[in-house]
Amino acid sequence: MADFDPQILNEPRIAPPEEFQKRARVRSLEEYQEQYDRAAADPEGFWLEKADLVEWFTRPVKTLEWDEPFAKWFVGGKLNVSYNCLDRHLTHRANKPALLWEGEDGKTAEITYAELHGLVCRFANVLLSLDVKAGDCVAIYMPMIPELLVALLACARIGAVHNVVFGGFSAPALADRINDAGAKVLVTADGGYRRGRIVPLKEAADAAAEKCPTIKKVVVVRRTGAEVAWKAGRDFWWEDVMNTAARECAAVPFDSEHPLFILYTSGTTGKPKGVLHTCGGYLVQTTWSTQLIFDLREDDVYWCTADIGWVTGHSYVAYGPLSNGATLVMYEGAPDFPQRDRFWQIVEKYKVSILYTSATAVRAWVQWGREWIDKHDLTSLRLLGTVGEPINPAAWKWYFQVIGRGMCPIVDTWWQTETGSIMISPLPGATPTKPGSATLPLPGIAAKVVTLEGLPVKPGETGYLVIERPWPSMLRTIYGDDERYRRDYWSRVPGKYFTGDAAQCDANGYFWVLGRVDDVIKVAGHRLSTMEIESALVSHPSVAEAACVSRPDEIKGEAIVAFVTLRAGQEMSGALRISISDHVATVIGAIARPAEVRVADLLPKTRSGKIMRRLLRELAQKGGISGDTTTLEDISVIEKLSHYKAAADDE
Repeated sequence: MADFDPQILNEPRIAPPEEFQKRARVRSLEEYQEQYDRAAADPEGFWLEKADLVEWFTRPVKTLEWDEPFAKWFVGGKLNVSYNCLDRHLTHRANKPALLWEGEDGKTAEITYAELHGLVCRFANVLLSLDVKAGDCVAIYMPMIPELLVALLACARIGAVHNVVFGGFSAPALADRINDAGAKVLVTADGGYRRGRIVPLKEAADAAAEKCPTIKKVVVVRRTGAEVAWKAGRDFWWEDVMNTAARECAAVPFDSEHPLFILYTSGTTGKPKGVLHTCGGYLVQTTWSTQLIFDLREDDVYWCTADIGWVTGHSYVAYGPLSNGATLVMYEGAPDFPQRDRFWQIVEKYKVSILYTSATAVRAWVQWGREWIDKHDLTSLRLLGTVGEPINPAAWKWYFQVIGRGMCPIVDTWWQTETGSIMISPLPGATPTKPGSATLPLPGIAAKVVTLEGLPVKPGETGYLVIERPWPSMLRTIYGDDERYRRDYWSRVPGKYFTGDAAQCDANGYFWVLGRVDDVIKVAGHRLSTMEIESALVSHPSVAEAACVSRPDEIKGEAIVAFVTLRAGQEMSGALRISISDHVATVIGAIARPAEVRVADLLPKTRSGKIMRRLLRELAQKGGISGDTTTLEDISVIEKLSHYKAAADDE
């Protein structure tokens, strides 16, 4: 794989804004290093200290039992995750808003910690009345509405294991996840709103439930008022069962290693993997990382734009912020409905101070232009964050200057469904940043870039990102498949957790995550990172967003196919195609010159905002799509890309 352009690696670091640094929790790189060194010298002592951030009914007797690759954290400790997110705040935050909710259709709700506690207790009693016991699995398939958050916390309260399935998944995908987890109850809604249309969730839930023999009861939130099919004896309206439920439900102590949730993530084989997380270690690390990375304050209004159907929503919409007693913003709909300034309307309306969003969203904002931003007052923002995939340096700089006004630090975070919480990130008051780099591992995280033999690579060389020691929020296994867990994560580089990501470290020890190991193109024997090529593409003044994949080439082995969206006011021409290709060759080298540059108004993405490179690869190699498109937000994007290919061939 080719190295980064040295100009990127050697760019001067950007110091934390001085005013932010003065009151930050960690105020210097030296203070970070002291914490990191202390954690490295005594990791178990370090994590036991962090365990004090949550309340235990019974304190742990041992920090870690490690029988590679299986871990038990905070052994002997008993706690309740729901209690930590709700009950412990009632003495001094009862009337503080826990949730500020905005529906796509304009409906709103403000729910205090006391009110959220009451709703969670009642739904916990509903689950108990439906014969849900500790250890049983509850599937949740809902839009981004307050009841989704209530359902999660109610499961945690009684020790049920929740399996949230993203509301953009199809009925077959939902059925696969329900059957793998053996869920007993399904919680859904009559529908949700997306770009002004009703998403028929109940219809999909019914189709899935017919193929899921373990599902005995279905609870349905009336969100849209649309007519839905009904199965008497199985289906219950949320409002009906809540109206008759008792208002008190004690938070039950559970062992630290009691399962909290199963969340499915894509595997290289195409079969989703059920990542299992447990209560104690997960809550400790998400509580700590939320406080540390977002420099969380009592008066912050915090908005993580992720859907709770993804791990970011679990850790940094639900559990981490609520455990810290934060005020959350939660939005149901699309960022461009009814217009492309919807996010900025929300930031202005609620005076959001912390905005944590996807790199894909940032690239979309670049493409849409500043006119949607400049009409709103964004001065409440004091901290920005990115998640989901590496952010290219050009988008990072735009985010910093345009959204952050050069005054808001950016925390560019690296982590995974499997890691449970953020692993590599700047500390906003301490870490000088480099656009495009996730910078340094958090204290307690032993990250390295190595060869497959486990040997460290030199600065500027590409290797595999691994974690050398267990950490509290790590996945415990793949649900029902311990051997796959061992093989996928702990056998590729023996004795180390294999992330599946390629990365580099620079001379400052900063990490540059290049993307998945399989997101690599081999041109004439040279291995090129797709992220590196994409960074070069978007540094062209006409390109707002880009993704690149490979297609077979008789001479070179593989050729690069670039898919781009252009900045507002730009139109594709033969000359612009040549200019874009020449630019990539100039930035990286002739070996990286795209064989094709295709343009489209949009790139194919999941509703969580990730570009579906698998579909682009199939389109580039076969000329069409036959694979699974269940998570694709807009199928017409593929049709347009195919059309643009034909048009390009005619030029």
